[in-house]
This record gives sequence, structure tokens and C-alpha cells, in this order.
Amino acid sequence: MTRILTALVLIPAVLGIMFAAPPWLAFLALFAVACLCYAEYAALVEAMGLPSFALIGYVCGFILLAAPAGGGLTLTLLGLLGMALALRGADLTKALASSGAFILGIVYIFGAWRMALDLGQISPHWLLLACAINWVGDTAAMVTGRAIGKHKLAPVVSPGKTWEGAIASVLASMLFGVGYILWAIPSFPWSKTLLIAAVGNVAGQFGDLAESALKRGAGVKDSGTMLPGHGGWLDRVDSTLFAMPVVRLLLLPWL
Repeated sequence: MTRILTALVLIPAVLGIMFAAPPWLAFLALFAVACLCYAEYAALVEAMGLPSFALIGYVCGFILLAAPAGGGLTLTLLGLLGMALALRGADLTKALASSGAFILGIVYIFGAWRMALDLGQISPHWLLLACAINWVGDTAAMVTGRAIGKHKLAPVVSPGKTWEGAIASVLASMLFGVGYILWAIPSFPWSKTLLIAAVGNVAGQFGDLAESALKRGAGVKDSGTMLPGHGGWLDRVDSTLFAMPVVRLLLLPWL
């Protein structure tokens, strides 16, 4: 029940920001959520015995979000900054790991949310699709896994997930994606929507497993406690962080 109540609060707020908020407010809301995600990521990094350089990370994240389209130069400079920061550590045997963790966090969190800005500028419908294919898919995977799931998908990383649930997740996301885009953007070919929904969902499932691996490495069950019934912000958007860049990439040939 707590999980459902949290969703009932979050979903209207998310839809309002996507479709009704002015650009400046949407940017600030997105940056705020990105910072909450990054704070949880930084805590996981520190739990693994590495410095997070979190304060500098927030600044770099803002720069990445606000940078002009095509942020190759921005990412390169952030990577160099990560290497420079690693030199400040007392234990230089961790220099590579700490610099890698720093730049990964910027790309993983703020880079993904930058793709949310790009999708929203194309159309808020594409942004909603990139998020909803995993919301719908997660529900289908849970119901199917509990009913008929027998074959473990990733027993070490996430013992509860099954291949049956994963397949159901992809199929449900494809059905939702086609139905939604046919209604919202009827001029867009349904066959291409099927591809985008399927690949985006698979990417999201990898995102879920990737975050689970980070939590297991850090020795924690949830990334945070701010969302009752869901855990932390990363627990709620882990699949979305992988799906949004993939959906954006797949849209490049047609938009």
C-alpha cells in the first residue's frame, strides 16, 4: 500500500512537470531529482571505500545539464577533472577507481537526465514513453514472475528476477508504446515505435540490474529511504536512467 501511495503522489507531479511546467521550472525540477540520485550514488561509492567528490560532482552535473547539445567536449573535460581529483587521495592505489567512479557518476546520473531534457524538447510524449515503458514493464515482470517465473535471470545480482518476467516486461512495453504513440503522435510509424519500446525496455532492465550490482557491492539493500515503499530515488529510476539515452539514440534517424 505504501508503494502505491507514493506512486500516486509522484505520477501526477511527474506528468505536470513534463507537460505543463515552463522550461526553467522543468530544468530546476530535473536538476533537483538528478542531485537526489547523485547523492545516493555518492553514498554507494563511499560505502565501497572510495572518495565521491560529491560537492564537485553537483557542479559538474549542472554544467553537463546546461551545456549545449553535443556535449563531447564537456564530458572530456569532466573526465580529465576526475583524474585530477584522484591525485588528491592519500592512497594512490585507488586513483584509477576513484576517478572512474567520479566520471561514471556524472555520466550515469546527470548524463541520463540530460537526455531527458533533449527528449522533452523533441516532445514530452517521447520523454513519457522512455519512462513509462519501464513502469509498465516492471509491473508486467512482477506479475508474470510471481505467477510462472521459474528461470532466474541474474541469480547473483537480483535473485527475484526471472526470464519469464523479463520477456513479459518487453512485450508489455511494446504494447504500451505502440498504443501510446499511435494516440499521441499518430504520424510516427508504429513499427519503429515497437523497436524503440522493445530496445528501451531491455536497456532499462540492464539499468535495474546495474544498480542492483552497485548496491550489492556497497552492501546495502536500498540506495536510500526517501520514497516509502520504493527505497531511494535511484531504486525508482534505475531503469529509466538507461532507457532515456537509448530512446534518444534510436530517435536520431527519424527526428
